[in-house]
Amino acid sequence: MHLILKASGVNAGVVSHLLAKNPNNVYDRTDKGVRVRMVYTKASEQETEVLIHAEPDPVDLVRGTPDGYDITQYINDREFVTSSLFCSYIRNALGTALNGKPKEDYVRWVDHAFELELKFGPVASDLPDRVVEELFSCLGYDITVERGESAYSFDLKNRSTVRHITLRGKQTVQQALRQLFLLIPVLDNYKHYFISEDEIDKINRYGEGWLDVHPLKGLIVRRTLHFAELIRTYERQHGALDDQHSRVEQPAKAAEAEGDLKKTLKSESAISRHEDKNPNADTVQATSADRADDSSEIPVRLNDLRYRAITDIVASLSEKRRIVDMGAGEGKLSARLAYIPGVESILAVEPSGQSRLRAMERFAKMQDRAGVQAMPEPMLGSLFYFDEQLQHQDVMILCEVIEHIEAYRLNGIMETILKEYRPQVLLVTTPNKEYNEVYAMEQEQFRHHDHRFEWTREEFNGRCAEWAEKGNYAYEIRGIGEEKEGYGQPTQLAMFTRGKEEHV
Repeated sequence: MHLILKASGVNAGVVSHLLAKNPNNVYDRTDKGVRVRMVYTKASEQETEVLIHAEPDPVDLVRGTPDGYDITQYINDREFVTSSLFCSYIRNALGTALNGKPKEDYVRWVDHAFELELKFGPVASDLPDRVVEELFSCLGYDITVERGESAYSFDLKNRSTVRHITLRGKQTVQQALRQLFLLIPVLDNYKHYFISEDEIDKINRYGEGWLDVHPLKGLIVRRTLHFAELIRTYERQHGALDDQHSRVEQPAKAAEAEGDLKKTLKSESAISRHEDKNPNADTVQATSADRADDSSEIPVRLNDLRYRAITDIVASLSEKRRIVDMGAGEGKLSARLAYIPGVESILAVEPSGQSRLRAMERFAKMQDRAGVQAMPEPMLGSLFYFDEQLQHQDVMILCEVIEHIEAYRLNGIMETILKEYRPQVLLVTTPNKEYNEVYAMEQEQFRHHDHRFEWTREEFNGRCAEWAEKGNYAYEIRGIGEEKEGYGQPTQLAMFTRGKEEHV
């Protein structure tokens, strides 16, 4: 992770004084396991260029965290990408420039606009290139976005989300750095620290003089604060945010962005339901029916809408004693199913040991709670292996699971489910690809980094028809989430019902 700041033209040499770092000395500090270096590669009155580099200890990044016992937590991109971590690492080194308090002889240069070139990266962002460009172009920068060439020998992804960014424009050093310190975390959409009202103070400080007139202010504030209550606090202080561009932040929220980047290289656990530790992730506006009952229009998570749709269907079934939640993840859906009258057993099947441990903790807290009909049972299992314990259950659920599996493997998996397991009812949810355009996503962009495919409504219906016919099931498809004309709803739900002659 690095940042290169280059100033050109008359008096460019003053920049070193604004940064309060002598070009003849290498700034090299190690604090809390992070090494930060500042090196001048050019230093003259006509051109000054400084490289700012941060190198964290990858072990320290996860040491002492709740997931520190799991070796897969060490597989992540936080050591490399330019994110909120990077900004926090270099803040002390750039404190003088950020605060605009150089030595007295150079105070007059704080408000001087230099010809600047800023290069930083790599940045891992779920925002499309168009939005990345809009974030900086309206600040007066010419922006270049570069993607690295993929060396994969198979079609893992069409386009990398990782980009290197170059900005060129006339700006003061202080304002340029403040803009980066606010916008880099917006690009990455990840915060390594607890987000509190202090974050509002940071927005006010770093955004002074430019944020109020930025056309993407709503996007910037929402991705900085994350939580609905903090956003409302900001709006009470500064007025309502313009929602004109807020929809572009949804690919990581209203879509399937519950996963953490640390889990990128997990294998089977990646097909489990990905659940973000951020409780405000996956946020969408409630449907019109929901809003009718709630005049405050409090945002509802798409994941909650999925769970609600599934539990409503299960509750309406005449046969629902035995339920299998495949890819149960941390057990959130299984926990909700436990309160449905008539349910007697719930198998929460999950391949990830870490997720099963969290599910066990969740289920343990349900002990002796009023209304619990059946305690879910965490169970090691996978769609890739047959397990006779899963045969002849009343209901089987695959909530946001199939899109994590290579499409060519699905026919075999569905054949096992519909011909061998033979549940009375099978519920399958998956993203509606057409709806991605509502989220201002690029054409080939997926809602989650581990998705292997996303289907249109027609494609999903075609596959369901094929599976249902071979398995002697009837099926129907409905949507979940707010409907947009021409695009449908963000989530598709298929309900397969076993043929009557097959019922036991």
